[in-house]
Amino acid sequence: MSRPDLAIDAETRLAHQSGDTRPELRLWLRLLTCTTMIEREIRRRLAERFQITLPRFDLLAQLDKSPEGMTLGDISRRMMVTNGNVTGLVARIAEQGYVEKRRDALDGRAQRIVMTEKGHQDFARMAREHGAWVRELLADVDPTERELLMGLLAKTKASVARATAARMEGGA
Repeated sequence: MSRPDLAIDAETRLAHQSGDTRPELRLWLRLLTCTTMIEREIRRRLAERFQITLPRFDLLAQLDKSPEGMTLGDISRRMMVTNGNVTGLVARIAEQGYVEKRRDALDGRAQRIVMTEKGHQDFARMAREHGAWVRELLADVDPTERELLMGLLAKTKASVARATAARMEGGA
């Protein structure tokens, strides 16, 4: 019987094979695996503890940063999803009493989505627990390693941004 902390995953096995020429692919798979594992657990805990989905939690997080509320277009851009997705999310969290729609003071045709008092109170509790869950999931990474990892991920992000920009400039 193997212990989970001693299990060797596919990326690690590949790394120990001689002549491995796919380190970038292994890195990509490792990043994706870590993200998927964390996201899956956060989704599970949000549903179990608060009966809310991760997209709804993310929407509340965006609104929490904007006391004056946001238009559907603003939310769509910030969350990088379509207006149609945002419309459905807003409808569902409005049913839960977390948000309400108000006419925009400057543009009477537009609506602003604003958190209710219940939304603020419940989200504050969700956000505290969410933070505790993330700390728990990453507890085995000590502060020095976290700082190193943050630096490496910043470098990775910049590399992806440069490659993307170069591709866009090249018209490919």
